[in-house]
Amino acid sequence: MRMFIGICGASGSGKSTLAESLQKRLGDRCYVLQQDAYYLDHPDLTFEQRAVLNYDEPGIFDHELLLKDVETLLAGQSITRKAYDYAQHRRADTQELIQPREVLILEGIHCFHDPRLCALMYLRLYMSVEPDICLLRRIQRDIKERGREIDGISAQYLTTVKPMYDQYIRNYINEADVIVSRGGKNARIVDILTGYVQDALNSAQT
Repeated sequence: MRMFIGICGASGSGKSTLAESLQKRLGDRCYVLQQDAYYLDHPDLTFEQRAVLNYDEPGIFDHELLLKDVETLLAGQSITRKAYDYAQHRRADTQELIQPREVLILEGIHCFHDPRLCALMYLRLYMSVEPDICLLRRIQRDIKERGREIDGISAQYLTTVKPMYDQYIRNYINEADVIVSRGGKNARIVDILTGYVQDALNSAQT
């Protein structure tokens, strides 16, 4: 049995934290894919043009490639590692091989957007966190990890992040099997989900 889990929610809602917590608990049985690694590449655009693209809309992602990679892993075959350079706004894929695991987790703001991908998910989790908390977390992350300044973060939030949340992301809650509150550091939900996944995997082997 191979189990595919999706974790969706607003930017800063704790998707990565929950995915990493589950991966840590499940160990070598689990691998995490980030939807952010599948941004479309735009080599024909200048840096200035790439910088002002809407990185919060569903169409910014390469949904076909993501679906293909997920299907390949679920079929028990390896893929090459996809990556994204936030400083240059370009894809930075490598030839590193990613081997299939029993549990595959995908986390991203639009990972429930493609119904074909949703249909493959054994479990769909939605992170329900207040927007102001998400914004504070996004500011901290973008400054510390992506070298951005507060003016740019604020402008992006008002022009793309908030509108796309209102139009798309908040509605993905309707696709969820489980709604997770208090973000990715909710230790109790990590315990519950880990136990559920382990039981399902063990039952499939008997």
